[in-house]
Amino acid sequence: MARAGRTANPEGRMALTGHLREFKRRFYIAGAALVVAAIGGFFLAAPVLHLLSAPLDELRAQGLDVELNITNVTQAFDVQMRIGFMLGIIMSSPIWIWQLLAFVVPALRTVERRYVFGFLGAAVPLFIGGCATGWFVLPRIIRLFVGFAPDGLTSYLGAQDYWDFSFKLVFAVGVAYALPVVVVFLALAGVITGAQILKGWRWAILTATLFGAFVTPAGEVLSMFIIAVPMVVLYFGAAGVALLVDRRRAKRDAALAAAGPTAGAAA
Repeated sequence: MARAGRTANPEGRMALTGHLREFKRRFYIAGAALVVAAIGGFFLAAPVLHLLSAPLDELRAQGLDVELNITNVTQAFDVQMRIGFMLGIIMSSPIWIWQLLAFVVPALRTVERRYVFGFLGAAVPLFIGGCATGWFVLPRIIRLFVGFAPDGLTSYLGAQDYWDFSFKLVFAVGVAYALPVVVVFLALAGVITGAQILKGWRWAILTATLFGAFVTPAGEVLSMFIIAVPMVVLYFGAAGVALLVDRRRAKRDAALAAAGPTAGAAA
């Protein structure tokens, strides 16, 4: 939603065709950035996979016989393509996120713009923190699974399966940590209240525990708690923010009601 044409159009409105042209332009910019970043990510895939396989080096140092292998002719290329594409999404994210915001934000009011940037400012560090937590528990999970191999046998792990498992674990924990931002957004939108959020605390604890148990293997209680406890803390933090939002909304409504219908209509 570009600002072009504001001189001839003081309200800053744009025809549907203008919106479509603006969207196409920004889509092409974001797509080009993704392609360029993915090409660069393709050449970075080997060191990234080596970094992800670092837990296996620790296991070998502990005496466990485990190897990361390519199991078919095309798998090396497939793995490198997958890693390159994911790296492309990550590395180009400042560009495509900015293009998305530049298209949407001009249509928002000042308060709504603050909310959008506030949500991004909160969600990004939470997501990164969740990914860091997933990365921290990854070696423990791999160590437990590989430890089930009988003595004298070598564990041959397919590179593609290993990458998929590692990435899904790290990404899932990152998304889970960012979910409280969605809860706060729903509270700001009036869809849910802080009291309703707190009322569901038992379900929140159960869900966090089940999620921690799902992404970590059975018997790895410490890793499960490392994932679940911060999720519960973030949930109650989101509930506290929602309660503050409800309190401010109630004060504002009370002030408008006391000022009379004229003030309410003006607001």
